Amino acid sequence: MLFSIILEIFILYCKISRWRRWLSNLNSSSQKISILWSFPECDLKNLEPLKFKCRYFIICPRRTIVEIQDSLQAQLINMGVIPTLVKLLGIHCQNAALTEMCLVAFGNLAELESSKEQFASTNIAEELVKLFKKQIEHDKREMIFEVLAPLAENDAIKLQLVEAGLVECLLEIVQQKVDSDKEDDIAELKTASDLMVLLLLGDESMQKLFEGGKGNVFQKVLSWIPSSNHQLQLAGALAIANFARNDGNCIHMVDNGIVENLMDLLNRHVEDGNVTVQHAALSALRNLAIPVVNKGKMLSAGVTEAVLKFLKSEMPPVQFKLLGTLRMLIDAQAEAAEQLGKNVKLVERLVEWCEAKDHAGVMGESNRLLSALIRHSKSKDVIKTIVQSGGIKHLVTMATSEHVIMQNEALVALALIAALELGTAEKDLESAKLVRILHRLLADERSAPEIKYNSMVLICAVMGSESLHKEVQDLAFLDVVSKLRSHENKSVAQQASLTEQRLTVES
Repeated sequence: MLFSIILEIFILYCKISRWRRWLSNLNSSSQKISILWSFPECDLKNLEPLKFKCRYFIICPRRTIVEIQDSLQAQLINMGVIPTLVKLLGIHCQNAALTEMCLVAFGNLAELESSKEQFASTNIAEELVKLFKKQIEHDKREMIFEVLAPLAENDAIKLQLVEAGLVECLLEIVQQKVDSDKEDDIAELKTASDLMVLLLLGDESMQKLFEGGKGNVFQKVLSWIPSSNHQLQLAGALAIANFARNDGNCIHMVDNGIVENLMDLLNRHVEDGNVTVQHAALSALRNLAIPVVNKGKMLSAGVTEAVLKFLKSEMPPVQFKLLGTLRMLIDAQAEAAEQLGKNVKLVERLVEWCEAKDHAGVMGESNRLLSALIRHSKSKDVIKTIVQSGGIKHLVTMATSEHVIMQNEALVALALIAALELGTAEKDLESAKLVRILHRLLADERSAPEIKYNSMVLICAVMGSESLHKEVQDLAFLDVVSKLRSHENKSVAQQASLTEQRLTVES
């Protein structure tokens, strides 16, 4: 009681302007640290509460008028504040006031990236989980959550929290709160399920919880997907997306029917437009479609049809994941690529999204899917559909992307267009100034070898068009190509020789 009274006096004293000015007038951070550590060191078990509380008020800037900059907090971390506080928490975990102050201090320190490594070297995970299990009050658990969230951004701490049993605590909260309509319970359910998803972002922690697809946690998460609770649906889909970060997990989940569960979830959200759930379910399907062996199974299950139901969506996050899912599904799947490439509504939507300059991700994925439809189908009908929908200019623009992979995908698609349907695409290629762009790519020393190689392949392909052939001659490609015969990349040098011969013969 006495210490509490003294503490209140100390807080009031700190609010006096003269005290504030005196602190702010200190010449350096080192002087402030000297004040912080001026208390005599003693056994943590016998540490006088007031001395610790004084230290706490300096460490925790949000609770005092003393402003401590990141640089000073970094010095505190270097001086070993974190291990000391963690030990203190373990020893005095029965002291409610002390525990609360430790948590606030941890919350502030954990926000600094430089603190994570030091936290990981302590048994903070074990202490926090032990403390969490004892709490029954919402406010107290919320304080612990506020520390856990920033700490769980670190992969090493993620694994420590999993090993300390945090996941079981989170699952218990979900079970307790799922049917409640109280505001606090709904908030705690969200916090617990969000933290579960965050723990799964670490490769080691995710794999430990997956347990070959037979783990209790994985099974619990699966049960969230058919739930009527939107927060659990969201967390369940995001968890599946995180579990689907390696081929083995993806193959196991597809073989065990997870695709059907996700499609059912999507079907429940076609009309109500719950964007977060749509985005999460599409993310999971996209990741599951990455392994080659899964693509055919997912196509047979009707994933394409389920995804296309969201083609009307005006929400960029949903558009982005929809495009990525389709692109993954048709990779090396000629029949599926041709079927989608002849879908006029899809292609017209892609062309529209190729102009979504306010949403770079959607624009980029739309271009990549257009290119993929051509590259994987090698179909004249697909090319005709894309030409008629106005997609050629976007593929030409894509060839100038800052991303080499996108440049290359565009050039390969354009080469197929020139080889299969040059007559159909001739005018569009000309109006898009393809030849000028190819000249610029070949002349640019910064262009990657594969870009130079495919640009020369494309030059040879467009020579079959009279108007494009004339443009090639007018731009003196021979000078640029002849210099590439001595290129350090053998494939580029060989293609330069072949292209030079072609240009010479047809000049």
